Amino acid sequence: MTAATATDVVRLLAVRDAPLSLDEVYAAVSGRAAGGTALFVGTVRDHDHGRSVTTLDYSAHPGAVEEMRKVAERVIAAYPVLALAAVHRTGGLEVGDVAVIVAVACAHRGPAFEACRKLIDDLKHEVPIWKHQIFTDGEEEWVGAC
Repeated sequence: MTAATATDVVRLLAVRDAPLSLDEVYAAVSGRAAGGTALFVGTVRDHDHGRSVTTLDYSAHPGAVEEMRKVAERVIAAYPVLALAAVHRTGGLEVGDVAVIVAVACAHRGPAFEACRKLIDDLKHEVPIWKHQIFTDGEEEWVGAC
């Protein structure tokens, strides 16, 4: 048996302007060797920094998926990941909509939780995806890389 490569482990990376599917992401990382699968789902909340949010609009740089791949490869190098997936939404989203889903499968739950946390934290800080927030008072704010 040969060792898995990052290409084998990264099952799904995407930036989409359509609603995201938990089922798709979970299916992408499912496997017989996985004893622990951790998923994170980021949703649009109705507030930020004490201000009421009405809507968000996400924009992504054309190279966002390649940056996602770099983050994924670093997570794979640092943890015993069997499968990994990450999808992020772009376009206009309403409160309650799913903005991002990441999932990591490992042989055990501990590394799955740790790798999943590292994946979402690094994606948020490094991938060129920007959030345009619109508040109920009419004010707007850009946040990136989200």
